[in-house]
Amino acid sequence: MAENEDQVNEPEETPTEETPAAEAPETPAAEETPAEAPEAPAEPTAEEVVVEGDEVLTDDDLEYIEEEDEKPRVKPAIPGMDLEVDIVREGDDVLGGRPRYSEDEAPDDEESETSETEDELPETIADASIDLAAGARYRATGKRKTAVARVTLKPGTGAYIINGKPLDDFFPRATLQRTIRQPLETVGYETRMDVVAAMHGGGVSAQADALRHGISRALLEADPNLRSELKRRGFLTRDARVKERKKAGLKKARKRPQFSKR
Repeated sequence: MAENEDQVNEPEETPTEETPAAEAPETPAAEETPAEAPEAPAEPTAEEVVVEGDEVLTDDDLEYIEEEDEKPRVKPAIPGMDLEVDIVREGDDVLGGRPRYSEDEAPDDEESETSETEDELPETIADASIDLAAGARYRATGKRKTAVARVTLKPGTGAYIINGKPLDDFFPRATLQRTIRQPLETVGYETRMDVVAAMHGGGVSAQADALRHGISRALLEADPNLRSELKRRGFLTRDARVKERKKAGLKKARKRPQFSKR
């Protein structure tokens, strides 16, 4: 029993000043200041605004950009919208009763071209001097492609006899007749000389050009001084263009048969 009493009566130990400071409760240090936060970058002013790269825009540039943004966008015009429709229905007038060209507004190009041609090439040659004696005969040969014309000029009334036929029967086309008459009309002897020709080879158009070539060369036999004027008009030029012949293995001169692999 004495042992129990001794254990009970033992006084409790009180903490002394010698207790280590580690056992004392820790108090947060209120006086400690937090770590300094990084400074935020300064906002750019209105005078300097940084755009892509290192370019700097000023106030004037910003105002110009704002004005561009405020402008309404215009839809691009469709090309050809200003042109007039050239489709005409059946029964409608093409020009609506208007003349194609007004008298006051005539094309300048056509006027200049016609004036130049008239100045350069007079209708007739006034210097032609051909001996029209009763027995005068002037002969020459004209060619065009494979057509050949043996021409004889003699004094007369302007008649054309080709292979024993008049001009209207042998060349019924008015365009070809005009082509054949050009040399004598240029010289001014269209009513003072007759033309007798023998034709062979070629087609109708080639024969007409060959006959004109032969008449022009016969006029040189009558008066060599006419050469420059007839040459300028192209009457003495020998057109030697001929159709190219067909080659073996080809369909035409150069056309080849279609290739087939199998």
